[in-house]
Amino acid sequence: MGTATAGKSGAAPTAWRNWAGNVTAAPARVVTPASVGELQEAVRRAAEDGLRVKAVGTGHSFTAAAATDGVLLRPQALAGIRSLDRPAGTVTVAAGTVLKDLNQALARQGLSLTNMGDIMEQTVSGATSTGTHGTGRDSASIAAQIRGLELVTADGRLLTCSEKENPEVFAAARLGIGALGIVTSITFAVEPIFFLTAREEPMGFDRVTAEFDQHHAENEHFEFYWFPHTGNCNTKRNNRSQGPAAPPGAVSAWIEDELLSNGVFQAANSLGRAVPAAIPAIARIASRALSARTYTDIPYKVFTSPRRVRFVEMEYALPRERVVGALRELKAMVDRSGLRISFPVEVRTAPADDITLSTASGRETAYIAVHMYRGTPYQAYFTAAERIFTEHGGRPHWGKVHTRDAEYFAEVYPRFGEFTALRDRLDPERVFGNDYLRRVLGE
Repeated sequence: MGTATAGKSGAAPTAWRNWAGNVTAAPARVVTPASVGELQEAVRRAAEDGLRVKAVGTGHSFTAAAATDGVLLRPQALAGIRSLDRPAGTVTVAAGTVLKDLNQALARQGLSLTNMGDIMEQTVSGATSTGTHGTGRDSASIAAQIRGLELVTADGRLLTCSEKENPEVFAAARLGIGALGIVTSITFAVEPIFFLTAREEPMGFDRVTAEFDQHHAENEHFEFYWFPHTGNCNTKRNNRSQGPAAPPGAVSAWIEDELLSNGVFQAANSLGRAVPAAIPAIARIASRALSARTYTDIPYKVFTSPRRVRFVEMEYALPRERVVGALRELKAMVDRSGLRISFPVEVRTAPADDITLSTASGRETAYIAVHMYRGTPYQAYFTAAERIFTEHGGRPHWGKVHTRDAEYFAEVYPRFGEFTALRDRLDPERVFGNDYLRRVLGE
């Protein structure tokens, strides 16, 4: 169950801030439950005291989804693998388990998740509740790999959910944005560990957009990055292979992952923040510095990479057939504007899934993510990008910056009313409410 610590309630408000530093909160009290029973008691007590409750993971969301002025629950003590069912191909883990720890523990057991996002610093409950995803022709989001979960509801009950048990709650709570209750454990589908061969290759913008459908069809996992102010992209194709492991050499890995992606990238962004006019020249140099490379390793070592340069991000999910047009519009907008964008734009894909408020719910999906270095004004760029994305029926990532509201979501999610009706039933008093949920789900 991980390390047990006594459930603590701080009397004085404790300031909380997210990873990017763009969201802060001053809760009335912070509780670190050492058991599910203590978490249930914390929810009951908060409801009695007329306080709202939010659980917070590692703060990797850019929205105020977890912010509260009431009771902030930190589930770090609820961590670790609870059970492993090899015949069923499932693992049950406590909600506060960090993805990095889960991936490493599974690898020691000769197992792996099928797909994951590009970082693994988040808790399993935080990542799934906001719709964290990787890229994939056949699989993408972590929530779509959930086979069961336990949820503490507003009255303090523990609800077990799966396709067989409370299926209507299961359909929604796999990606619940914290609106339906506090997730205490998750059962994931896992499979025997396998090898992925990654092929990274620079490619021109016109070529990669013209060949996008082909790359998607031919590769299990395809993604690319476009460097604004240039016609340059970097592509990445991950496909299963027989192995053996052939990771990047130590020097090559350090140059690509540490120096270019973190060290030099940090310095370049700091320079760009101080001297915005230098950004296009920096982008041209940076986009040409990356070279083609091929390597093979176990999944989490290929899917994920360290991200130490802090940024703010917006990401929209579009119908997959609309993504190339939207990206070309984004490039044209940047080219004719006075904007100076130092971060590459990321494009990934996901198959349709059946999760009520998943960004890929009911449709084949592609994602466009735009980023700005922390501390630089991002509003003008994000506003212009969001205008393009919404014209294509885009759905914003629940944990990333956006300005959409419940009226918009009711248009782009056919099952939106199903989710809000379930919320009315499970949390009529809005014990788990906050300002963000009021905006995106309505009153």
